[in-house]
Amino acid sequence: MASVNILSMSGKPVGTLELADAVFGVPMNESAVHQVVVAQLANRRQGTQSTLTRAEVSGGGKKPWRQKGTGRARQGSTRSPQWRHGGIVFAPKPRSYRVSVNKKIKRLAMLCALSDKLVNQGLLAVDALQVESGKTRDMAAALTAIGATGKALLIGGDDMVRRASSNLPQVVSMSVNNLNVVDIINADYLVASADTLRAIQEVYA
Repeated sequence: MASVNILSMSGKPVGTLELADAVFGVPMNESAVHQVVVAQLANRRQGTQSTLTRAEVSGGGKKPWRQKGTGRARQGSTRSPQWRHGGIVFAPKPRSYRVSVNKKIKRLAMLCALSDKLVNQGLLAVDALQVESGKTRDMAAALTAIGATGKALLIGGDDMVRRASSNLPQVVSMSVNNLNVVDIINADYLVASADTLRAIQEVYA
């Protein structure tokens, strides 16, 4: 069973937290993680793009010139794709990009992402994820103190934490319920309180 040091927001160690191997000791399964990442990014797409085909562009009812005798190529409509103001060939239309992944694969990918953070020393546990002042500079100083100097994902912070981190370009704050594989992978550091990590273990153990 692995363990992680619990730090205060000033960067001082205040204890250790035992982590279950069933959640933070799962070997990487790149196939499962890839499937979930592709599905999650695809499901974010709105799919509202739409352009007009030649049948939908207004006008073009009259034949531009007679079929023969002009020396020019035969044309049937000024709304053909080769004409200016003509329709679009194979025009994109609203559609769903949704990709389904079964629950076991989703769960495995989440466990792999969490375990990878622990293996690569990207999991930082704090005694309480909070910034009482709600100021950006205090949040930046706290993250520097605990060693989260790159892209950081803050899990389970309160409104003050979200407020203090909203102006930091490399910091994302979210609730435990919104935790997902893409954001975990994109972050260099996963920062959460000890209570939050215990809650994650209860859900996925």
